[in-house]
Amino acid sequence: ITCAEITMVMCYFQLCNEDYRWWWKSFLSAGSSGGYLFLYSIWYLISKLQIRGFLSLSLYFAYMSMVSITFFILTGSIGFFSCLWFVRKIYGAIKVD
Repeated sequence: ITCAEITMVMCYFQLCNEDYRWWWKSFLSAGSSGGYLFLYSIWYLISKLQIRGFLSLSLYFAYMSMVSITFFILTGSIGFFSCLWFVRKIYGAIKVD
């Protein structure tokens, strides 16, 4: 819900500035939380986990990369479709005579 609301606000600001290329920006602004998740997993590895060894580290990074990419696609899609719904709603409310 939060990524949908933030994406709609960002899309509204883009449309107010007459920047109508909101498609990829809506996907990337919501999907950037996947990048934050990956950076947090690196911080968690350094500060909390006691993982040693190349194989264990590569397995941890492989799994966290897959989780982060999946989260990126999931939140990006939620942001994109919420922004698409928002744009259709606001432009559908315009009455053309």
